[in-house]
Amino acid sequence: MDTPYLTVDERTEIGRAARKRAPRSTAGHWRPAADRSDPLSVLRAQAASRLPDLVPVRNGRMAASPFAFLRGAAAVMAGDLATGPTSGLTVQLCGDAHLVNFGLFGSPERSLLFDLNDFDETLPGPFEWDVQRLAASLAVAAQENGESDDDAHRVVLDAVRSYREHIRELAGLGELAVWYRQINAEELAANLKGKPRRLIEADITAARRRDSLQAAGKLTEMTADGRRRFKEQPPLIEHVGFDADEVRALLADYRATLAEERGRLLDRYRYIDAARKVVGVGSVGTACFVVLLRGRDLDDPLVLQVKEAQASVLEPYLKTSQYSHHGERVVAGQRLIQAASDIFLGWMTGPGGRHFYWRQLRDMKGSAEVGAMTTRALGSYARLCGTALARAHARSGDRIAIASYLGRSDTFDRAIAAFAHHYAELNTEDHARLADAIAAGEVQAENI
Repeated sequence: MDTPYLTVDERTEIGRAARKRAPRSTAGHWRPAADRSDPLSVLRAQAASRLPDLVPVRNGRMAASPFAFLRGAAAVMAGDLATGPTSGLTVQLCGDAHLVNFGLFGSPERSLLFDLNDFDETLPGPFEWDVQRLAASLAVAAQENGESDDDAHRVVLDAVRSYREHIRELAGLGELAVWYRQINAEELAANLKGKPRRLIEADITAARRRDSLQAAGKLTEMTADGRRRFKEQPPLIEHVGFDADEVRALLADYRATLAEERGRLLDRYRYIDAARKVVGVGSVGTACFVVLLRGRDLDDPLVLQVKEAQASVLEPYLKTSQYSHHGERVVAGQRLIQAASDIFLGWMTGPGGRHFYWRQLRDMKGSAEVGAMTTRALGSYARLCGTALARAHARSGDRIAIASYLGRSDTFDRAIAAFAHHYAELNTEDHARLADAIAAGEVQAENI
């Protein structure tokens, strides 16, 4: 189906019309619905499709702090966002755009880029949902760092203002200029001075060391017969009865989803070992694995991560994905949103009909230590996240319509900041509910 061509004036008018459906101040008036779903019930429903022995680990990680709860409660927040009017201006949503899901990674050209880096929940939807998720995460993180409500408010304003200003900038550029826009970490560092520059340069240095060789050195060991295998660290890393021929068959299915030249590169590696590996907070309980491959010799490893892809938490509130395979949904969404994607990004169907996607476990990946940030540093990071989110939305949606909707004033910024404050309070209550349920023995949790 051909996409109709619209002029700049027509696209601008679409943005203005969207203000009637959802005035820019709407988000600031948000409050939880009277019939809001119980957050613990939402988490229990998610647990039904997860590995039972890992559900307590997920509960324990979410109970660690309000911010940890927010990270794992994307499904809870999706239900909350769906209760209000929306702009109708659709982008490819990240779906889980909290501030820890931004970071450094290596491009195929070996540049270090800053961008979104998690797409498990990606789905087309109203652009403001990603902005609200980012804003809420900043408010929660600022409060957790001991900042005042006023400082938290300013941090959120920093992010949303950056988003709005960069969307407006990108609206004035041509299509290829937007498509090729990147946030290069080295160029970013070169434009900074003093402590901020030293901090990002340290992050860049650390990220460049994070590759398959480093991952293999940390996660594997040599056996008595001279073979390399993953170290057992149950329940976080453990071998769970993998059959080598079965893994090779799955590798072949995955290889078929790669571009031919990248498949040829993968063919130069040989399968060595596989293990289940627990990752993150929200992903705990889904079936996630690591696969060790050998290239030229033992000093040339490739460690791939295999993550289960379930239905997006947004799907109950938006149109069903055009992709019947959720691994393909994640991969297609990532390729559309990210400025550059992992050369080994692909998907396949695993045992029991579960959907998976594959990528390198570590490819110069790095993320900020949010808990150690000062107010000033968090504000700078918030602006960077807002810039990256604007680039992703401009690449996948109608940036001209969104820019027209947002306008030049700070009406939208202030509304989102008010929303973030209210949602941070609600998230604190939800976290307390989980902590109380664990203390009462109603919910099982393990602190691992």
